[in-house]
Amino acid sequence: MIPHRALITGASGQDGRLLLAALTERGWTTTGVVGPSRHRELDIAPPGDAECVAVDLGDVDACASVVEMVRPDVIFHLAAVSSVGQSWQDPVHTGQVNAQATAALLTAARDLVRDGHPVHVVNASSGEIFAGTDSAPQNESTPICPTSPYGVSKAYGHLLAAAFRAQGVGVSNAILYPHESPLRAPHFVTRKITRAVAEIAAGTRSELALGNLAARRDWGWAPDYVEAMISMATERADDDFVVATGVSHSVADFAGAAFAAAGIADWHHHVRTDKSLFRPADSIDLVGDSTRLRTTLGWRPTKTFSEVVAAMVEHDMASVEHADAAAQPAGSGRTVA
Repeated sequence: MIPHRALITGASGQDGRLLLAALTERGWTTTGVVGPSRHRELDIAPPGDAECVAVDLGDVDACASVVEMVRPDVIFHLAAVSSVGQSWQDPVHTGQVNAQATAALLTAARDLVRDGHPVHVVNASSGEIFAGTDSAPQNESTPICPTSPYGVSKAYGHLLAAAFRAQGVGVSNAILYPHESPLRAPHFVTRKITRAVAEIAAGTRSELALGNLAARRDWGWAPDYVEAMISMATERADDDFVVATGVSHSVADFAGAAFAAAGIADWHHHVRTDKSLFRPADSIDLVGDSTRLRTTLGWRPTKTFSEVVAAMVEHDMASVEHADAAAQPAGSGRTVA
C-alpha cells in the first residue's frame, strides 16, 4: 500500500507536532506548514522524512501554491489563533487568520478535486462554537452559539467546511474539546497551572494567580484527539464529530489534581483569584458527547483526567529540576534528587 501524503497546517503547535510524529511512524509522507514568524518554534527536527515549510496562510495565493505543490491525499487544517483570551485582545487578527486560512485551504482542496485529485480535509473545529449553549453535554446537533472572537472564527470555518462538503469536497469537522499534553503552550491555563505547581514544589515560587475557578471544561489527552483525526482521515468520514471525554472538571479541579500530582495536599493557600484573568462571557460548563465518534470510528480516550494532569506535572517538574541543576555553579556541592 502506498503511504498517504498529508499536508498539516499548524505544524509547530501541540497537535501538529503529535500528528507529524504519528503519521511518520505510520509511513505517511508528511509536509508541515508553519507561519513565517513561527518557523523557529520547531526546535526539534521534523520526524523521519517529514518536512516543514513556512507559509503565510493569510495569503490565498500562497495557500493554493503549497496545496498544488504537495498535492496531498489529506489536509489536516490545525493552524489557528487558538487562545480564547488572545482572541479578545486582537479579534481582527483572529478573524483574519482563522477564517481566511480555512477558506483559502478549502478552495485549494476544491480545485484539486476538480483537477481529478481526490483530497480529504480534516478541519480542526472547536467545542467553543457551543460556548453560549445552556445544554450539556453538547453534540453535533447542538446549535452553534459562540461567545468569543475565537469561537466565532471557528464557527465560520466549521460552517464553511460543511458548505464545501456539499460541493463535493471530502471534509471532516473535528469538534475538538480542550486536550492537553506536555507540549501544550505556556499561555494556556492548564500549562500555566502545571508549570506553576512544579515551581511551587521546587520552592522557586509560592503563588499561582487564576481567573474563574468555577469554569468547567472537558479536558482530554492530546494524543488521543490526534488519533481521532487520523481515523477521520483514513476512513474519509465526511461528517462532523465531537471529540471529547464526556466528563467536565472545573479549573479548581485541575489545580487540585496538579498539586496532588506534585505531592501537595493543602493547595488552596497557594492559589489566589485574579478578576483581571476572567474571560468576557466565560461559559460555565463545556462538555462534549462523542457518541457519534465512538460508534462510527471506534474511538476511545486512553487517559483519565487525573492521568492527563499528572503527565503534565511530571514533565514540568522534571523540566524545573533540570533548569535548577543547570543553574547551579560548578562545585556548589548541591545534589538534585
